[in-house]
Amino acid sequence: MNVLTNRARWAALLVLALASMVLTPGVVRANEHDGGEHEDGSYTIAVIGDIPYGPAQIANFPNVVSQINADKDTRLVIHLGDIKSGSSVCSDTYFQSIKTEFDKFVDPLVYTPGDNEWTDCHRVNNGGYNPLERLAAIRTLFFPKPGKTLGQHSVGVKSLAKAGFPENVMFARADIGFGVVHIVGSNNSLVPWSGLGFAAPTVEQLAEVNARTAAVESIIRSVFLNAREEDQRAVVLALQADMFDSTIPGAPGSLVFAQWSGFQPIVRLISEESARFGKPVYLFDGDSHVFHVDHPLAQGSGWLAFYGVNTPAPNLTRITVDGSTGANNWLKVTLHEEGPNPLTWEKIPFAP
Repeated sequence: MNVLTNRARWAALLVLALASMVLTPGVVRANEHDGGEHEDGSYTIAVIGDIPYGPAQIANFPNVVSQINADKDTRLVIHLGDIKSGSSVCSDTYFQSIKTEFDKFVDPLVYTPGDNEWTDCHRVNNGGYNPLERLAAIRTLFFPKPGKTLGQHSVGVKSLAKAGFPENVMFARADIGFGVVHIVGSNNSLVPWSGLGFAAPTVEQLAEVNARTAAVESIIRSVFLNAREEDQRAVVLALQADMFDSTIPGAPGSLVFAQWSGFQPIVRLISEESARFGKPVYLFDGDSHVFHVDHPLAQGSGWLAFYGVNTPAPNLTRITVDGSTGANNWLKVTLHEEGPNPLTWEKIPFAP
């Protein structure tokens, strides 16, 4: 079965949903609620992901929140998903404990779900949940006000909440367009729910992937369209899945495409839109847990042939944040309205 058989139908519905949402200056640009831009026009974001994992990190997570809150430059926080390890229980109690910590962020918080908090919850050691039930729980708990960020100073973002995908959002800061999209590991949720006794993706599973992929594609297209129309300096995409995992020996040549096929339409679209845009594009992800910066869609990259990409995008820079047991820092990302580099970043060690 072609997992994307009905994607065109979903895409048509999502175009209508996006068209019905009017972007106002307060929705897409910095305002008084998130501190605004610095005097030089720059704007600072904290990026984290794959945290907290395990008892020690869970216990220390309030300190991470406090440290980011104390940073005088930071105006907004992005969490790239995976709020728990892949071998821990996906309980409502745990989810609520993380939501409680998220609510302590002073700055607006944009969160995109990871596979550990819903896709992989079928695993016995995760509690043997139905992943779709867990996804519904995540959406209900972490997106209580569709079109608004989390954090103590919530601000508006453009989202696909009316279409059922409140986690897919877009906004702009410092003349840079952002798309935070729901793309997860485990082959974008195509890995069979073996913990529930299934050896192949179920009909319900395929339908979810179909619909969510269409939503992701709609946001990506809209972010790039807006960036072209507004003549923005750059585009930033943020997501959980590492679609170009550099930690796997011999990748991509060592990989089996069937185990990565769920990413193909998204990678192709990102490459096409990036090449058309022509200006710098940045992709922030987590999932593989090791800080890494590269250009996976540049001419000569093995990922082009692996995903069947016909349009290279040398202007795309991918940044993977540290996570899991290696999560000992947060990434301080500065957006610049002027100068040669729209984005710069540095790793800030967690306080001892």
